[in-house]
Amino acid sequence: MPDEVQTKAAQVKTTSNRLLIKVTRDSLPQVKDKYPFIYLERGRLEIDDSSVKWIDSEANVIRLPIATLNCLLLGPGTSITHEAVKVIAQSNCSLCWVGEDSLLFYASGQTPASDTRNLREQMKLSADPRKSVEVARRMFAKRFPEADLANKSLKEMMGMEGYRVRALYEQKGQQYGVGWKGRSYTPGKFELGDITNRVLTSSNAALYGILSSAVHSMGYSPHIGFIHSGSPLPFVYDLADLYKEHLCIDLAFSLTLEMAGNYNKHKVSGAFRQRVIDTDLLGKVGSDIEHILGVKNARSDSQ
Repeated sequence: MPDEVQTKAAQVKTTSNRLLIKVTRDSLPQVKDKYPFIYLERGRLEIDDSSVKWIDSEANVIRLPIATLNCLLLGPGTSITHEAVKVIAQSNCSLCWVGEDSLLFYASGQTPASDTRNLREQMKLSADPRKSVEVARRMFAKRFPEADLANKSLKEMMGMEGYRVRALYEQKGQQYGVGWKGRSYTPGKFELGDITNRVLTSSNAALYGILSSAVHSMGYSPHIGFIHSGSPLPFVYDLADLYKEHLCIDLAFSLTLEMAGNYNKHKVSGAFRQRVIDTDLLGKVGSDIEHILGVKNARSDSQ
């Protein structure tokens, strides 16, 4: 996926605290472009003369060029008619249902005629033990740029990563003056964790949501991983580890003292959004996946 295409589709202006651009007539893609996705919220998708139109909460009507899109991300307050789903599917555009700014990922709908080339490449790499380890090695190389990983097994590299993350927690604790007793999270009992752990849990979840939407929009599967296994979204977890240090871990420790024992979800959400914008996460994911898998993105390659 070309960088300029990702930038147009995914970035926001620096004056905004939103990750994804609100769709207007001015921000719509041009016919000559192939966009990875468009994010919609608080409105309705309908059909008018076989074209898909978006009616937003202010009654503005915008016709969407579905043929130029890989995926529609439907955020809070959206509704869609059965006929719109049919036309969108016929145009080979996928649908994803997400939380605000795609910080939570709920479900996806794949079209019967969707391009499966990226998925096939991902499956072939995962099914070959040697190639699978090579992919994992490229992931670890991003975190250990100075290390010689050529002859390291997956188990050895995972051990190196575990040690690195534990040391990183201790380092951030000292840097920000935060006492650290270890990573702790009990499903369904979020409020029992200390402030640092609660920020880690919520920012991790937000990162998974963004990456799940990105992976689906590029035609890959979140269920086929190379490092993680036995979990719902192994490929998403593989990718998330590339970005967690700054987006989640440093964020959690930097906010702990500032919140003074009172967890503020709005402060966490706002700070996380700003870091995602500042690091251009949405502009990096496509090229990072291409580099990690060692293949050219099928959707950009096929244009």
